Amino acid sequence: MNNKKPSNARSIIAHVTLIILSFMCLFFFYILLINSTRSHAELQKGFSALPSSHFMENFRAVANDGTFPMLRGIVNSLIVSGCCAAICTYFSALTAYGLYAYRFKLKNAAFTFIMMILVMPTQVTAMGFLRLITKMGMYDTLWPLIIPSIASPAVFYFMYSYLQSSLPLALVEAARIDGSGEFHTFNRIVLPIMKPAIAVQAIFTFVGSWNNYFVPALVLQSKDKMTVPILIATLRGADYMNFDMGKIYMMITVAIVPIIIVYLFLSKFIIAGVTLGGVKE
Repeated sequence: MNNKKPSNARSIIAHVTLIILSFMCLFFFYILLINSTRSHAELQKGFSALPSSHFMENFRAVANDGTFPMLRGIVNSLIVSGCCAAICTYFSALTAYGLYAYRFKLKNAAFTFIMMILVMPTQVTAMGFLRLITKMGMYDTLWPLIIPSIASPAVFYFMYSYLQSSLPLALVEAARIDGSGEFHTFNRIVLPIMKPAIAVQAIFTFVGSWNNYFVPALVLQSKDKMTVPILIATLRGADYMNFDMGKIYMMITVAIVPIIIVYLFLSKFIIAGVTLGGVKE
């Protein structure tokens, strides 16, 4: 009986802590939803925990705004974020597998070079990047937002660390002995083992690309090419007399829906991947 009491106390503390953390995380989403139901005049009066009746009014104001292509912005963000998540996770996993499974002279130098790129801020290379894409004829297109995601040092390092802990080289050697090609081994054997890591990084990459403001603001000019963060910024920078805070909250509410859907879709792969059978050395 004495052993059960400390265990029960720890369980209660853990549950209370999780409830508090969940409340802190979900509270801001609740406030966002509440504010999206309020008019600009009501929002100026201050905080309210109760919803109002202007949800559809705010939605129609955003959807019917001819100067604000909401649907097109969401489509652009979905294209960019989806392509970035797919390209980034696949090629980062492929690069990590190459450095993990192969032995060559410049292996340590290549790893160090990738880690050096990791600490380089995007802003440092912004002007050179802008000149490059302008010369290549990709200015004011979505390509400069997608192609650079092929090289992601942070995702590579995560994948490399995951391979070190989850992929025994004996499994790769056994596949080679059985006559499996390198790409077949990677696509059929390594990728299923890496499902949890790929799902996690796909979520982070999708959200990061969806919320990215700096690079799209640098390379996009046409409104029909703009992504969601740029469009929200144009709403915030509107003329004061036409400024509607209810529209901004509605646009933010609409903008987070795809992120929630992607998370709910990929979270099951995280849980399922943990239970995958692995061979231990």
